[in-house]
Amino acid sequence: MSAGLLFFFIIIYFAVLLAVAKITGKNSNNMSFFIGNKNSNWMLVAFGMIGTSLSGVTFVSVPGAVGKDGFHYLQITIGYLIGYIAIAYVLLPIYYKMNLTSIYNYLETRLGFNAYKTGASFFVLSRTLGATARLYLVVKILQVFILDSMGVPFWGTTLVILAMILLYTYEGGVKTIVYTDTLQTSGMLLGLIICSIYILSNLHFSVMDGLHAMQAKGIATVFNTDVNSKSFFLKQIIGGAFITLTMTGLDQEMMQKNISVKSLKDAQKNMITIGFSMLFVIILFLFLGGLLNLYAVQQNVTAVGDALFPTLALQHMPPYLSIIFILALISALFPSADGAITALTSSFCIDLLGMQRNKEWDEAKQKKIRQRVHLGFAFVFLLIVMVFKWIDNKSIIDLILKVASYTYGPLLGLFAFGILTKRSLNNKWVAFICILAPILCFVLEYYQKYLLGGFQIGQELLIINGLFTFLGLWLISSPNTEKK
Repeated sequence: MSAGLLFFFIIIYFAVLLAVAKITGKNSNNMSFFIGNKNSNWMLVAFGMIGTSLSGVTFVSVPGAVGKDGFHYLQITIGYLIGYIAIAYVLLPIYYKMNLTSIYNYLETRLGFNAYKTGASFFVLSRTLGATARLYLVVKILQVFILDSMGVPFWGTTLVILAMILLYTYEGGVKTIVYTDTLQTSGMLLGLIICSIYILSNLHFSVMDGLHAMQAKGIATVFNTDVNSKSFFLKQIIGGAFITLTMTGLDQEMMQKNISVKSLKDAQKNMITIGFSMLFVIILFLFLGGLLNLYAVQQNVTAVGDALFPTLALQHMPPYLSIIFILALISALFPSADGAITALTSSFCIDLLGMQRNKEWDEAKQKKIRQRVHLGFAFVFLLIVMVFKWIDNKSIIDLILKVASYTYGPLLGLFAFGILTKRSLNNKWVAFICILAPILCFVLEYYQKYLLGGFQIGQELLIINGLFTFLGLWLISSPNTEKK
């Protein structure tokens, strides 16, 4: 299929997004941008957050990893469900009780101003690196399979995609994203289902035939029982729970949409719905990954990992499926990128610039500053994507989880200390402790073969990082003597 035709369909898709943004962004103000005026429908938020949680990385990397790791990713997803339940009944009641616009205001109320600024800074770092890694993968696929042949440079592709995202999030923010994410999640899931049906039909398999063939090939194993392995099932399940607890429950992007829902009860329903939906959707992605490996053998395709799905979809499937794949991939990309830029803008304005505290800034000035910050983050995204191109990591999903282990660990430690203890902090040392903990984790991971023998650290690195932070905070704390 011609690259020009694929590009045409991308433009049509983007035009639909702009139309939705224009309708939903009418009469928007700063509170619409930040938290959707706390008037979002929980069912729309829940469905749209599936796309935000999955992203283009899940769409490509999870199926691509089946050939190497089997269905082991399902272990992490079981942990995700546990994490969503914890968010619903531990964190959300705190956020709603305090009526937060930024969840990091909790840290200020409980632990002090420096803890608040440190937590917000780690979110900005975490989400910027994670979102740009996801963006890089999709840009790379579009570049290799479509835009290289049209003579468009990699930086040009990235710039155009970021400009598209800016256009439909610039005014409405969260108010718009709730609707565009719903549309895009629908596109991603339809692409997943249609591609699976096509491969089953081509291989003349029923669903059960496909599972039996995967089992015969040894790529349908779910649980890894090797205690020393990075993917040992208990490590993965516990790690998955903490990944969700931090990357969703302690993440302004994800919680920004949740706290835009009208009531705590609806927000909790939203979380539980996402948890079970994610489990089901990841099973579909893993099943598709198994089918892709079977189909690759039939087509004599040797591509593996992140290259497997795009190679088969764009070079070994009918033209209509190539279109569906590209639109589904874009649908998977935009919810993670648009939400990230919006949430980073919100956190930077509210937490780091103190926009809501500054009584001298009227609504018009706040909007002007917010828009400049929004543009600034788009430029930062462009620069970091170019850095990822230079690094060219082979497995983006592994990279994202690694980045999360190092950057979300201090957030985990801060919130855990605030919720689980009554102690007061010596605030001047908080930033030092939160920087030291990831450094200690790096040393531990680097020398693990000398310190731990055959045991390999996997997803539990995030928990270790949080524990280091928690212990460090305990050392710089004292009993709270304030009378209740």
